[in-house]
Amino acid sequence: MKKIIIIITFILSSNILHAQLKIVKAFPEISFNLPVDLQYAPDNSDRIFVVDQQGFINVFPNDSSVTSSNVFLNISDSISRAGNEEGLLGLAFHPNYKENGFFFVYYSSIGGPKSIIARYTVSDTNANKANQSTKKIIMEIEQPFRNHNGGQVAFGPDGYLYIALGDGGSGGDPKGNGQNRKTLLGSILRINIDVADSIQYSIPADNPFFGNDSSWREEIFAYGLRNPWRFSFDSETGQLFCADVGQNAYEEIDLIESGKNYGWNIMEGFHCFNAASCNDSGLTMPIWEYPHNGGHRSVTGGYVYRGTKIPGLFGKYIYADFLTGEIWALQYDNQNGAQNEFLLDSGISIASFGVDQNNELYICAFDGLIYTFQNTPSAIGKTKILQPAYFKLRQNIPNPFNPNTEISFELAKPGSVELLIFDINGQKVKILYNGLRQRGSHKLSWNGKNDFGHPVSSGIYFYKLTLNNSQFITKRMLLIK
Repeated sequence: MKKIIIIITFILSSNILHAQLKIVKAFPEISFNLPVDLQYAPDNSDRIFVVDQQGFINVFPNDSSVTSSNVFLNISDSISRAGNEEGLLGLAFHPNYKENGFFFVYYSSIGGPKSIIARYTVSDTNANKANQSTKKIIMEIEQPFRNHNGGQVAFGPDGYLYIALGDGGSGGDPKGNGQNRKTLLGSILRINIDVADSIQYSIPADNPFFGNDSSWREEIFAYGLRNPWRFSFDSETGQLFCADVGQNAYEEIDLIESGKNYGWNIMEGFHCFNAASCNDSGLTMPIWEYPHNGGHRSVTGGYVYRGTKIPGLFGKYIYADFLTGEIWALQYDNQNGAQNEFLLDSGISIASFGVDQNNELYICAFDGLIYTFQNTPSAIGKTKILQPAYFKLRQNIPNPFNPNTEISFELAKPGSVELLIFDINGQKVKILYNGLRQRGSHKLSWNGKNDFGHPVSSGIYFYKLTLNNSQFITKRMLLIK
């Protein structure tokens, strides 16, 4: 039997943190046009750099009372804004910036569609100005359409530059780029830029497709992505989290690992994008997804919080939905899977997140302002109360199973319970229970049959426990025949 890796996914909603956290203007006296990225320079200067999609990078002291910012870089005459998703999209400072002054940008080139990765150097005489004459183009990527550009650039803990590229655009990946390793599109790239000035970059020898004989692009670190809108490394563990924007139905969070295929356009989240030709063999599923309902439409990736001002968020991956402005905290580990918590409804369009040199978290919003998190007075001393204790859903036993499995759950108080089983396409298979249950432990069994009494086929299934028509938890299970 082939090795099967099972990812357990928890999805639950809580109002506890909603009453404890709020967002406030981090720098209330300054604003920007379309802020899409926020970074800091690793030179201990405690400055903030904000990337404006229209082609500017602004810099200012990390001080809430600051009243103005300086233009660090202006490449507005080089970028294309012909497409809504085009522009200046990403910024990364070299780990040795303090010594070499190098920084890297990702932008859409005028006359494209084309994506450019370029290196610049800070001015020798003014730390708040880039020397625009030092431009060195590292990479040029032809784009078939003007959307799904990705746009993140970041240095990993290994010192290599990582680059996020979407599938090339349009809808549904008409060029098949997500599953084509002969193109850079639909991938996270990993390159070595510490090379002689006579060359642009080199390929790290431990890249997963280094030296292949199939004409696959050796720059690819991971692939099968649709439009990765913001990835980040956990500053403590080094894990690489990526938010991948969905097509019609689901948004997803991926844990990116070397050589993995994240499924697009075979899959959208955990679900077959084209059920008629779906084979998920060899694909890596997301650690979490959420559906397009209630206005949700476009995930904005964030960071694992490693600051000190909001202790209750420590170690949690903070992300948002661009359209609704809702913000969540996702906690993941290999043993317990992913657990998701609703934090708050910000009421703003969240384009990106960023951190300062102290790992405090900031929000770039399309109202032109930068926000940060703040505990409300009632939350002081209470931020460790993050998990609702109303109910628990256990992993089914055995798992994988054939033909029967047992599902158990616990209730802290009586309530209306619905336990549903559905397939990987989101179609309901079986209503296992629907009714009232008392406080305590409960067990139900499933015999692998649908509501009509017919046996179902082998594959991945989900069971979802909903309490009082509000909170819910979902887990995966595997039926093997």
